[in-house]
Amino acid sequence: MKRTVFSICLLVGYFTAVAGDGEYAVNRINSSLLKNANAVVRIDETRFRIKNPSETVLTNHFAITILNEKGDNWAIFSEYYNKHRRIESIEGYLYDANGKQIKKIKKKDTEDLSGVDEGTLMDDSRIKKHNFYYKVYPYTIEYTVEINNESSLFFPMWAAQPGENISVEKTSMEMVYPLEYKLRYKTFNYKDEALISTVKNEHIQKWEASDLPAIVRESYSPRWHDITTVVIFGPSQFQIDNYEGNMVNWQDFGKFIFSLKEGKDQLPDDVKKAVHSIADGLTSNKLKIEALYKYLQDNTRYISIQLGIGGWQPFDAREVASKRYGDCKALTNYMYSLLKEAGIPSYYTLIRAGRNERYITEDFPSQQFNHVILCAPLQKDTIWLECTNQTVQAGYLGAFTANRTALLVDESGGKLVRTPVYKMNDNVQSRSIKGKLEDDATLHISSFTKYTGLQQDDLHHMINDLSATKVKEILHEQLDFATYNINSFNYEQEKGHVPVINETLDISASNYATITGKRLFIIPNTMTRWSRKLSSDSSRKYDIELGYEYIDIDSVEIDLPAGYESEALPQPVQIVNKFGKYSCSVKITADKMFYYRKMEHYSGHFPASDYNELVKFYEAIYKADRSKVVLVKN
Repeated sequence: MKRTVFSICLLVGYFTAVAGDGEYAVNRINSSLLKNANAVVRIDETRFRIKNPSETVLTNHFAITILNEKGDNWAIFSEYYNKHRRIESIEGYLYDANGKQIKKIKKKDTEDLSGVDEGTLMDDSRIKKHNFYYKVYPYTIEYTVEINNESSLFFPMWAAQPGENISVEKTSMEMVYPLEYKLRYKTFNYKDEALISTVKNEHIQKWEASDLPAIVRESYSPRWHDITTVVIFGPSQFQIDNYEGNMVNWQDFGKFIFSLKEGKDQLPDDVKKAVHSIADGLTSNKLKIEALYKYLQDNTRYISIQLGIGGWQPFDAREVASKRYGDCKALTNYMYSLLKEAGIPSYYTLIRAGRNERYITEDFPSQQFNHVILCAPLQKDTIWLECTNQTVQAGYLGAFTANRTALLVDESGGKLVRTPVYKMNDNVQSRSIKGKLEDDATLHISSFTKYTGLQQDDLHHMINDLSATKVKEILHEQLDFATYNINSFNYEQEKGHVPVINETLDISASNYATITGKRLFIIPNTMTRWSRKLSSDSSRKYDIELGYEYIDIDSVEIDLPAGYESEALPQPVQIVNKFGKYSCSVKITADKMFYYRKMEHYSGHFPASDYNELVKFYEAIYKADRSKVVLVKN
C-alpha cells in the first residue's frame, strides 16, 4: 500500500514538472537568443501548396515568446481575406512563462474588421484579428492558420527573421507543387541547398534555419534582403478570375498586365471634344502633354479602389470621365486615353513607389510593384506623369517614384526601364538671411530660401495640402530657436522639369544671443544646423547606404548692436571626404557679421569599415554648425 502511494506521488510529481516546463517554457531558450531580443520565434512553419494555376493553400504555424512590452506587437494575429483569399481556419493558444496553456481560441473568437483604410473608397478586403492582451512577461502565443487562395498570382516570401530585435529558434518554408510545375525562387544569404522530395504527384522543396540571434538594425544599413536570410518566390503559370498569365520573364508578365487594361481606353464624345479643343492648337507634343495633364488634374481626383481583380485592373476610361475619380490604375489609364485621342503614344508603367521602396530584384520577374504611373516618350526627352497628384507639374516624379526600376507595358509585353535620377545640383536649398541683433539679444530675421528638386518635395505637399494655420504650426515645430515668433511667411512655386519653391520668412527670436557681463555669445549659423549624431561602433556589421544627394548653401548677414567688438571667432572649417564636402566661415566687419556655409552630401553604398569615418564627418558638422562668435563691449 505504501509502495502504491509512493508511485502515485512520483507520477503526480512527474506531470507537475512537465506542466511547469512545457514545450514553450522560457527556460528552454538558449541564452544566446535572448541578447538584444524583445521576442523569440520558437517555431515558424510555413507550407505553401500550389494545387493548380487557379488555387493555392497556405498553412502557417508559429509560436513566439514575448519577452517585454517592446515585443507586444509580435503577439498580434492579423490576416486579410477577400473575394479570392479565404481563411479556412484559425487556432490560437496563450502560454505563461513555464509553457503552461492559459487560453485557447478558434476562428470564431477573432475580430472581423474592415480592411478599408482612410484613403480608400471601396475595398473588399477584410481582416481577421486577435490579441490575447496578456501583459505578464514573458509569455508565449501560438497560432495556426490555413488560407485558400483562388489564384496563384501572389506567392509568399520567406524571411528567416521577421524583423529586428527578434531571434529565432526554428523556422522553415515548404513549397509543394505538381510535378509538371516550374517553381521559381531566388535566395538571399542562404548557404545550403533546399531539401527536395517527391510524394505521389507533387514535389516538396524545403528551406529551414535555426538558432538565429536577434539583429540590431544599424544606422544607414542596407535593405533586409542584404542582412538576413530571405527567399522570394514567383509563379510561372498563374490565373486570377478568367485571366491567365505567365511570369517567367518580364515580357510575359507585361502581356498579362496589358490584357487587364486592353479595350478600356474609350472616351465619351464630350471628353474627346475637350481633348481636341485643348491640344489641337498647340505646336508640340510636349505642350499638348502638359496641357492635357493639367486637364486631368483639374477634372479628376485620386481615390483608392480595390475590389476583386480591380486591385489589378483599371476602371474603364468612360467610367473615370463620368465619376471624375479613380485609383492610380484608373487615372493612369485615363491619361493614357487622353493622350491616345490626341495622337500621342504613352505607356502604362508599374513601379514600386515610396521613399524607401526603391529596390526591386531585376533578375527575378515577379509581382514587386505597388503603383502605376505613365511614361510619354518624346523624340528628345521622356515625360513621366504621376496621375494621382493634382498639384505636381508634368514631368516631375519626386522621391516617391524617382530613381528606380519600373515595368513599362504595351501590347508586346513588359520591359524594365529606369525613372529619372535627380542629381546633387537638382536638389539644392539655397538660403539668404539678413538680420539685426538688438541690445536685448533679440534677433530679427528676414530669410529667403530657394528649394529645388527633392529638397522641395515635403514643402510642396505641405503648402498645397494644408491650411495656412497648419503650415505655421509646422514651421513653429521645425525651426531651431528657443523662443520665437513667425511674423509672416510666404511661398511661391515655379513649375519646370525640376520644380522650385521660394520661401520668405520674417522671424523674431528673443534671447537668441547669450549675454554674460560685457560679452555677447552668438551662433552665426542661424537656421541650418545639422542634427544627426551617430555613435561610434568598432564592430559595425553592415554596409552603409546613404540616400539622395543634395546641396545646402547659407549666406547670413547680421547687423550687430553698437559698441561691441570681436573677441573670438571660430576658425574656418573645410572637410572633404567620400561622404561629401562641408565648409563654413565667419567674419566681422564694422558692425556686421557675415557667415557662409555650404554642404554637399553624397549618396551611395559604402563598406561597413567606413562607418566611423561617417560618424566623425557628421560630428564635425554638428560641432561646426554650433560654433559661437564672442563679442565684447567696448
